[in-house]
Parts: sequence; structure tokens; C-alpha cells
Amino acid sequence: MSPAALASNPLLVVHVPVPFHEVRAEHIGPAVDALVEIAQKSLDALGTASPTPRTYANTLEALDRATHELDYATTLASHLESVIGSPEFRAAFAAAVPKITAFYSQILLSEPLYKAVRDFADTAEASTLDAPRRRHLTKTLADFRRNGAELGSAGKKRLAEIDVALSELTLKFAQNVVDSTSAFELLLEESDAARLDGLPEGALDGARKSAQEKGKTGFRLTLQAPSYGPVMTFVRDRGLRETLYRAHVTRASGSGPGGPERDNRGIIQDVLALRREKAHLLGFAHFADLAIDDRMAKTGEAALAFVSMLRDRLTAGFARENAELTAFAQRGGHEGPLEPWDLTFWAEAQRRALFDFDEETLRPYFPLDRVTRGLFEIATSLYGVRIERDPTLKVWHEEVTGWSVTDESGARLGGFYLDLFPRETKRDGAWMAGVVDRMPGTHQELENIAIVVGNMTPSRTPGKAALLNHREVETLFHEFGHMMHHVLSDVAIRGLAGTRVASDFVELPSMIMENWCWQPEALDRFAGHFESGASIPFDVKKRMLEARTYRAANALMRQLGFSTLDLLLHTSYDSAKDGDVMAYARAVSADFSPVSAPPEYAMLASFSHLFGSAYGYAAGYYSYQWSEVLEADAFGKFREGGILSREVGDRFRRTILARGDTDDPAALYRAFLGREPDVAALLERLGIASRMASMS
Repeated sequence: MSPAALASNPLLVVHVPVPFHEVRAEHIGPAVDALVEIAQKSLDALGTASPTPRTYANTLEALDRATHELDYATTLASHLESVIGSPEFRAAFAAAVPKITAFYSQILLSEPLYKAVRDFADTAEASTLDAPRRRHLTKTLADFRRNGAELGSAGKKRLAEIDVALSELTLKFAQNVVDSTSAFELLLEESDAARLDGLPEGALDGARKSAQEKGKTGFRLTLQAPSYGPVMTFVRDRGLRETLYRAHVTRASGSGPGGPERDNRGIIQDVLALRREKAHLLGFAHFADLAIDDRMAKTGEAALAFVSMLRDRLTAGFARENAELTAFAQRGGHEGPLEPWDLTFWAEAQRRALFDFDEETLRPYFPLDRVTRGLFEIATSLYGVRIERDPTLKVWHEEVTGWSVTDESGARLGGFYLDLFPRETKRDGAWMAGVVDRMPGTHQELENIAIVVGNMTPSRTPGKAALLNHREVETLFHEFGHMMHHVLSDVAIRGLAGTRVASDFVELPSMIMENWCWQPEALDRFAGHFESGASIPFDVKKRMLEARTYRAANALMRQLGFSTLDLLLHTSYDSAKDGDVMAYARAVSADFSPVSAPPEYAMLASFSHLFGSAYGYAAGYYSYQWSEVLEADAFGKFREGGILSREVGDRFRRTILARGDTDDPAALYRAFLGREPDVAALLERLGIASRMASMS
């Protein structure tokens, strides 16, 4: 790329508003090359210079600042690869990943940089740092040690090789999942419409529209959540459910959609071996201990003990729920044992019978525009912020919207983008990503900018709002909670700002937001019929709230199964001893499932939380349950003070959202709640504790 072209590269400079619309695939490689070179020069200067004395500004702050522009460019490139997913973006990002990873890996392996930080730690200034900067110093020293700064040259070289290999393998894993998911389609002609009996009208219209978009007639079913979920929940044709289920659980496994070219099984084995090797190089017994060392749980064994404790508390309720569902299905005419493709269908039927409640009944009351408006009003009530649409922001797709966030004085805190609907080349799931940090009071002060991504049910009628189901509403609230954690950060140290907290603490701000989806006072803020604007009828709302704890033990047990598998894979699994990883995963998962999975069950091959990035939630999936315990107990403070209490909201903002990682998360939690967390709050909310007590 010529100097003129390089100068116009939108990835080279941190800019607000973010110029998403200007970034093209050909910008990624040159920007990464240039920014790696610039950052390396800054780090070399930091490591070789010997200022007298070393200060926080010329050491830790300089270290934090050195990669600012590269972090920004990498985040944007990664984001666009995930949400656009064109061949050009995928190829450009894949080519850049090894360079990016190699550069970041060598930072914490650098002896000159490690010495610079150690030298600063010995100064008089270091002994008088305020609490956030003291924590920054302590954590930086620990990060150097944990990431190999004290290894010999051979160990450092191997560690860098491992990091590059992991980044390449996990990117390929994620791309295989996207490709395998999009490779599946099932077309039904209009004459076969009877096979879709039971499918809600909106989903039926969506299947017809999906076929039309592909230039075909009839109905098109896919493995995207807005198509797959309604089929598994409502369609009476058992064979059709089975077909989609088998395709879904064999994605990226070689035998499923996409075929052998999208086979993640070997990648999983390689990733596990590399993670294990890295942990051993760094002196840890296994990867879980390495990953959890700086988290609240501290060790893999402690995380396993926590998961096992919850499982023990659920066992009786889990068995009872499954026996009740089997008996209900048999009364309804089901013959033989329940299969995996029967569970969601019969569970929904049982819920309707028990509570006279159907999730689809609620969809007309959750038009996306009304839900977002009410969600923003709740944020205003709790935190005093104002959220407004910003039509001047440039976006990466026509469906994306931009929003500004200001405080009560009108001062702009930042903004965020919503990208909420599925596209065939977009990764599935939902997530939040921070793009820019405000860093108040520094010379780099900008704004907090974030991205919220989802894959929700799109509008079936041009010009009309998308109608969400309640689970999609919960997902939106969840990711909004992450976003507020980023946007309301008031931390001047970039490495400690926003969501850069322990992974078993980071889900607290997101999961606690889900509670407002169930509170009548909050529901009245965001739920209204898409045509009349009427609130959810009282009797429907009552049945909805009563149904909240339906099969709660099963829902939590499923998550504990994922967490247990994750921890066992990263603590004790050994292919020489335990055999094929897919068979091992099926065996572990069987203990947490109400029914037996088929032999080809290969969910692990599409488990992006564990294998879709170099580390991500690997050995950390338990964080969801850990945080759920925290948020269930913490929400009690809102119930006591009023769920829209500004006083309690300000306290949560002040002690949790604004503080980032400037203090130990346990201390931040105690500052808000006033005590240690208690698991009883979660069990009581799910209705499990009371049921268990009644059976004892």
C-alpha cells in the first residue's frame, strides 16, 4: 500500500465516531503491519531507556498506552470479520492474526519490559501509589510471571509459537461453525405445509420469506436460531424435528452440514494439547489452573467444587422434573422414551398445560423499538443516563443502529451500536465488545464506545418492527448490561477499565439486567402490543411470572453440564487415557441430560465459547453460574429499595459499573451488597430451594 493509501487507512488512528463504513478488507494487513511496528518501537524505547527515576507515567502508563492504536484496529478488524464475514474480510483477518498474536505474546515475555516494571516497583513512588495504580502494578507483575517472563529463551520461544498456533486454530474453528451452520437448509414445498403444523404464524412467514430471498418457493428452514428454535418448540412433525436436531448437533463435526471440509474435531484435540502444554510450561498442573489463577475461583479444583455443589443441590429437582415431563408426554400420546428432539416440544406443551401460557402469546407485546425504548428508560431511572438514537453515526450494515449516551448534565459519555439480526455470513450467538475507552482525566480522553450483537427474529413485514420472544428480550437486556459496564466505566487506566475484570465477575452486570425482564413494574415500561400499544394483560403476565421457574432445575443443570465438561477437558482429560474427545464429551454430558443423546452427538464441535478464540471462556464457562449466584443475591438489594430505585442504581453504578478492575471483585461486591454472596438467593428465585425443602 502506498504512503498516501496508508495515510488514509481508517484503522491507523483511534477515532470517534468510529468509521466502520470506511474499513475495507485491504486495510487490515497494512494497518496491522504499521501499528505493530509503531507499538514495537514504543516498547523498545520503554525497555531500553533508563529514566531516573522510573515513574508510573514513563513505565506502567507508557506500557498501557503503547498498544492503544493496535488494540483498536484489531478489535475493529475482528468485529467486522465476525459480522460481515465476507471471504475478503475473513482472508485478510486470518492473514493478520499470526502477526497480531506473535506481537502480543512477546510483550509479556520481554525481559527488558519486565525489568522496567520491577525497577519501578522498587521506587518510592510505587510505595505511595493510590489503590487503582497499586493494583495496576501488582497485576502487571503477576501477568508477566504468569505469562512466561521468567522462562528461559527456549521456553519463551515455544510459548510464542503456542499462542500463534492457538489463534490460528481457534479462528478456523469459529469460521467452520459459521460455514457449517449456513450450509444447512431444508426446503418444503407448499404442498408439504402440513409438516409445519404447529409452527407459529410469524415463524411460518419467516420460513416462506427465507425461501423467497433465495429465489425459491415454499418454506426454507435453517439452523439459525430464529428458524431452528420455533421448529424444535412447536412443530408436531417429530421426523422434521429430528432432522433439524441431528443437523444442529453435528455442525462442524465432519459428518454434519458442510461436510469434512468443516471438521473441527482435530482442531479441538490440537487446541487442548496446546493449552495443556502452555500450562505446563508456565508451571501449572493444567490449563484450568492457569486460566483461573487471577479469577475469583482461583483454581480449577475450586471451580469444579462449586459446579459440583450446585449440581448436588439440583439432583432431586432435576429427576422430579424429568419424571413429570415423561409422564405428561405419555399421557399426550407419546410412545417410547423421549428423545432429544422431543424435549423442547413436550416441555412447551407441558408449560402451556400447567400455566395456560405460550411464549408466542407474548411476541406481539415485544416489538423491538418498544423494547429498546423501555430498556433505555429503565437505564435512565437507575443510572441517570440518557440514551438517544444518533442517525449521524456511520455503520457497517443497513440494519445496524447507532446510539449516544449522555449523563444528566448532557455531557456525552459515549455510544454504542446495535446489530441484532442474523445474516448467513455472520457468527451466531450474542455478544458485546468494547471498541474505545474514555479514560477520563488523561490526555487520551475520548468516549466509551461499544458494540452489541445478536441474532434475533427479524421483522417479517417491511417497515414493521421485529417482534421478539421473551428469551430474545432477556438476551438484549443481558448484552445491554455488558454494554453499560463498558460505557459507564470511569477508569483512567485502560487495562483496568470497563469489562476488563475477572471472567467469573464480568457476567454480574449483564446477568443482573435480566431480572428487569421479569418485574411487572419494568415490564410495563417496555412491553406493549405492536398494534394497540396495550400492556400485557394482567392474567397473561401472571401466568408468565408463574411459569418462570418451570423446569428451572433442567435449565441450570444443562449449564452445569457445559461447565463440567469445560473444566474436565482443561483439568484431567487425556486422549491417551480417555480416548476420543467427542466420545468423552458425550459421556460427560450424559450425566446432565434428561435423555440419551444419539451416537453422532457432537455439540463440542460447535462450542465456540470454548474453542472459538484462543482462550475466551475456556476453563471459564462456570463463570455464568458463578455470576448467577452473585447477581441473584445482589438483585435482592434492588427488591429492597425498589427495582427502579435511583439510590440503589447509583450505588451499583458507583461500586460495580464505574470501577472496572480497580479493586478485587470480591471487595467491589461487598461494597455494593454489604456482605458475601449466598447461593440460597439463586435457588430460592428458581423455586428449587423451596421444592427441595418440601421433599426433605
